[in-house]
Amino acid sequence: MSIRFDRRSILRASAIAGIAGTAPGFMMPANAQPRGTLRFGLSSYPPSIRPWENTGTAAATVKLLIYRGLLGYDAEGNVRPELAAAFDRDGDQAYVAKLKPNMRFSNGAAITSDDVKFTFEQITGERSTAFFRADFQALIERVETPDPLTARIVLKEPSATLPYQLASPHAPIISRASMAGGPNNPAGHGPFVLGNTERGAWLELAANPNFHRPGLPKLAAVRMIAYADENLRVAALEAGDVDIIEYVPWQNFDGIANNPRLTLDATDGPFMYLMFNATKPPFNDRRLRQAVAFAVKREDIVKAAFFGKGSVLGGIPIPKNSPFFNEANSRHWTYDPDRAKRLMAEAGVGGGFSCVLLSTAQYGMHKDTAEVVREGLANIGVNVEMRLPDWATRITLGNRGQYDVAVSGTTGDFNDPDGLNSIMNGSLPTFFARSIGIRNERLEQLFAEGRRTLDQEKRRAIYNELEKVALEEVVIVGLAWRSQGYGLRRGITGFRNLPGFTTFFSGTTLEETAIG
Repeated sequence: MSIRFDRRSILRASAIAGIAGTAPGFMMPANAQPRGTLRFGLSSYPPSIRPWENTGTAAATVKLLIYRGLLGYDAEGNVRPELAAAFDRDGDQAYVAKLKPNMRFSNGAAITSDDVKFTFEQITGERSTAFFRADFQALIERVETPDPLTARIVLKEPSATLPYQLASPHAPIISRASMAGGPNNPAGHGPFVLGNTERGAWLELAANPNFHRPGLPKLAAVRMIAYADENLRVAALEAGDVDIIEYVPWQNFDGIANNPRLTLDATDGPFMYLMFNATKPPFNDRRLRQAVAFAVKREDIVKAAFFGKGSVLGGIPIPKNSPFFNEANSRHWTYDPDRAKRLMAEAGVGGGFSCVLLSTAQYGMHKDTAEVVREGLANIGVNVEMRLPDWATRITLGNRGQYDVAVSGTTGDFNDPDGLNSIMNGSLPTFFARSIGIRNERLEQLFAEGRRTLDQEKRRAIYNELEKVALEEVVIVGLAWRSQGYGLRRGITGFRNLPGFTTFFSGTTLEETAIG
């Protein structure tokens, strides 16, 4: 997906009827009152739902219910206005956001441009742990607030991708007043308001009567229930204990699709890959990272981890339907154990070496992928110690760099090659889904050039070179594309699995979801 913005009109909410006239105390009319409680089976209990951090898909789903940003995504995966009524480019180095009037945070405070400014100041603060901290520090010069409903975001350089970032669940607008006493009770504005929780088990959310889209949400409440065991998650759906589950295990795709009481909504877009700790031997030597890339039978991962519901990924994960896709680059890594052994010999470890492989037992796809990787490395003389903790511990160990090589799975942050910056750019702060200790200045320069270049053909040439540099440096090792599925009870309407890299943002459509 690509989005084209003209110089003046970027995104406007005029097509959304009735927004401008929404009153401060807006309540849905009696015939549109939300009804029913939807039970949603999460794949894990969110390690954190702090608004600007990224701690995985389950957390993003919850965050999309209680927080929203200036922009968001529609059911087709297109960027749309959210808290902004209009979002316009002002020259090449500024955007102007016009807020929808009469909106309120969950704490009752009015949403103003001062909250927008405050949000960006928090994300870019020196002690910030925000996902977009480094990106926004490098890009945003300042935020001006000429009036309570206007925020002008002044940039240090042009940006073709800022709208994508502002649509992410990791860049919501938060009430300044709610953070006055500390960061523990941030107030946002989403279709639901967080209620009671039992850590490790469930979260309850109630409909927000002041949500900015009239008639939404359609549900009275959502109960998010964590099922770390994927078999229990499927069993809960089949038994009618939940209405929707995320992360349908691939071995259950056909069973759910063929069940007359259930529906499978699946899309391609996520991918599996390997990341490295290059701050120490052995993988500070890129020849050994290359050896790993040639030692893995990717076809076996597709079969073992995804039951054929995927395809081989032999390069950097740029989808085939992207205008930036390069066929030759996509087939760079193949199964070639002899080449892997030669690279090991060149690196002085022809007799083999040992390493720690980090994955998680909580998701079968991660565990099964790790097993195939371990087998491939064993075949070239590498002794692998497997570590398979739960997901929360996997995140902690990844952030601490307590591994040599690790299995990871994700999507791009948005449907553009720059959406891979967060997992490939070694200049960014340590992140559980990115290699550590791998810096390549040319790669970093190319990401920056692609981001500030507005001409599509020039961007295509930039990303073609970027792929080649990333493949040579082995910042990650692509393994497999996977199909990502949600299972739904029949009678549930309005929920959509968003396409491509936006699939993990599908929770945004819970505002439209209803129980039939």
